[in-house]
Amino acid sequence: MCITGVLFSVRYIVTKIIISKVKQLTAKTTKRKDCITVLLQPTDGISMNSSAQKNLENLPWVEKYRPQTLDDVYGQADVVNTIRKFLESGRLPHLLFYGPPGTGKTSAIIALAREIYGKNYSNMVLELNASDDRGIDVVRNQIKDFASTRQIFSKGFKLIILDEADAMTNAAQNALRRIIERYTKNTRFCILANYAHKLTPALLSRCTRFRFQPLPREAIEHRIANVLVQEKLKLAPRAQDALISLSRGDMRRVLNVLQACKASIDKPDEEITDDLIYDCCGAPRPQDLETILDSILKDDWTTAHYTLQKVRSAKGLALIDLIEGIVSILQNYELNSESTRIQLLTGLGDIEYAISRGGSEKVQCSAVVGVVKSSFEQETAKIHS
Repeated sequence: MCITGVLFSVRYIVTKIIISKVKQLTAKTTKRKDCITVLLQPTDGISMNSSAQKNLENLPWVEKYRPQTLDDVYGQADVVNTIRKFLESGRLPHLLFYGPPGTGKTSAIIALAREIYGKNYSNMVLELNASDDRGIDVVRNQIKDFASTRQIFSKGFKLIILDEADAMTNAAQNALRRIIERYTKNTRFCILANYAHKLTPALLSRCTRFRFQPLPREAIEHRIANVLVQEKLKLAPRAQDALISLSRGDMRRVLNVLQACKASIDKPDEEITDDLIYDCCGAPRPQDLETILDSILKDDWTTAHYTLQKVRSAKGLALIDLIEGIVSILQNYELNSESTRIQLLTGLGDIEYAISRGGSEKVQCSAVVGVVKSSFEQETAKIHS
């Protein structure tokens, strides 16, 4: 046999061995992924062994109750319907999901990816959190390597999910733009962000944008009802109202607070109260806010300042949370002059900004009393003039 024939035979044998090994590795990876998926799904009357049940119980509720399909994503009907039309047509564009935290952005794209790829999810999808890997090196290396290659045994495009992409540097965003342009035939990108204005215009123009709004009350109530049944919990009506109000449409916060409440109760059948909700949230109770406002309006400055400091210290409350509570009351407070409301909200907004920039809470406590007290005194003076 000639040398060329020998080389051809060796190459053929090596190729067969490589393909066989790749198939075995793919089968093992898929099997492990299936096991993980089963562990992540809440039980609905399905019998599980003690080990699997223990793993499920140890999961954070945010992961335990994460939607597994697009049908499980509540409160974003318009977005889900549009995505389904893209899926049915087989023409999925690059996507940008933006909106407040806890509204279902990550859950929606993961559910979509599971519907598209099924058991091949781990081979076809790359998930990155851009707040951790935000530099240009990640874009040039990890993202580019994944986007530029094709799977031997899988057809169709790959999917790259970039969570919290608004934390990426401008240089990384510009590099990502060029990769999106170059590998569109092979890869689709889904960019997730809380604030779309922090993304470069060039990146925004290459994606179909969907805004995820804060979840409506009905969607949150539906999820709470499901969790209460699964966890065998009792939630007082006032506690549910407080939880929904404090969540501000953030389902992640709802689940975290409920999990903290379950860990705090002494008996399995004990009812979760609104006081426990406020304690687990670290938020001021309505009566605390009323005490502070009543003192500011009726007492002198020194007494009002002392009352604010006393409530804050006794309950361990952050000033930023007190300001948010006061603002929510003042927005609906009956005033004779809208200019007074504007002055109040503007002044409190400036204080909140100062705190976010590292201002002293002790100084800003004095400012809160001063802003509210002076605004109401001017309101009273206008009435009597």
